[in-house]
Amino acid sequence: MSVKDLVLIEGLEIRTVIGIYDWEREIRQTVRLDLEMAWDISRAAASDNIEDALDYKSVSKRLISFVEGSSFGLIEKLAEQCAQILMNEFAVPWLRLKMSKPGAVRGTENVAVLIERGCID
Repeated sequence: MSVKDLVLIEGLEIRTVIGIYDWEREIRQTVRLDLEMAWDISRAAASDNIEDALDYKSVSKRLISFVEGSSFGLIEKLAEQCAQILMNEFAVPWLRLKMSKPGAVRGTENVAVLIERGCID
């Protein structure tokens, strides 16, 4: 049976040290995460028990803790690290993660990377 269900977390904003310029290393900037995570929700739907679900509150808290405490030059590196946390600690088999850095380039609303990791059977 293939998993076709997705658990979404959209617009998770976290302040962190991110950037390659000296002035960026001295301030905290906002990054925004949008996540799509493959998860078979049938057990949780049947049991109505959080232990059978992908607990999006726990996922969010873990990512907030990691990102707030991190310091990277590139959002590419930060996005990859977040993906690894989700796959290794929460057993997410597939994910699509968009990491945005709002206002990073003058005249733009946003710059971002979008990555997919894992596979859906």
